[in-house]
Amino acid sequence: MSALRFRTRASDSPWVDTVWTCTSDRVTEMTSVATPCWGLVFWEREGRPYAAVTGPETRTGTAPVPEGASFVGIEFAVGTSLRALPTPALVGGGAVLPRDTRRSFQLAGARWESPGPDDAEALVGRLVRAGAMVRDPLVTQVRRGHVPAVSQRTVERRFRAATGLTQGAVRQIERARGAAALLAAGLPVGDVVGKLGYADEPHLARALRRFVGRTAGQLREGTGGGALGLDLGQPATS
Repeated sequence: MSALRFRTRASDSPWVDTVWTCTSDRVTEMTSVATPCWGLVFWEREGRPYAAVTGPETRTGTAPVPEGASFVGIEFAVGTSLRALPTPALVGGGAVLPRDTRRSFQLAGARWESPGPDDAEALVGRLVRAGAMVRDPLVTQVRRGHVPAVSQRTVERRFRAATGLTQGAVRQIERARGAAALLAAGLPVGDVVGKLGYADEPHLARALRRFVGRTAGQLREGTGGGALGLDLGQPATS
């Protein structure tokens, strides 16, 4: 059986959403899942190292997977951005980063040491201190549930300038990813609809099709005709 094997952990850094690792076993293609986050990804295949910046994705798609590769990824908090590569310019895309050595890569005109899964925050701290990363404090406040003393129009304008997405798009993507995790854990479809505030089961089905690329039944059964690029607490198999 071919599989993508994910492990994901939360981060105590306000700049980071999650840190993940993944290995591919006889997988050459996966269903990519929408995400509101940009990220840094490092992988190695046949002894050769690679690095890339990934952008937010607003819908599901298909992506190649280097067979036999091992990955370390950092998903950054919504509202953060690389100074040299603003997040709006990365939506639906990304960029491969030059490598200096097996242990370092180039970004923002400087050389950085590639992180392992346990020292991702150390790299992020160095990027922040060097001024290579920025964030909009207004977006951070809104994400934490605060009501800023500015108009909603200003909030939306700042949110879109920082993320390339609207607040509504971010909420829809995050809700669909959450629904996928609940369904994969065995929660009945009706319970997911009620828990996450979908209008009805067809509403949930449309969101899953657009943002995850799986039906509710496929997520509950662990099927779907290919590997899924999302950590659901179990190997994504095909």
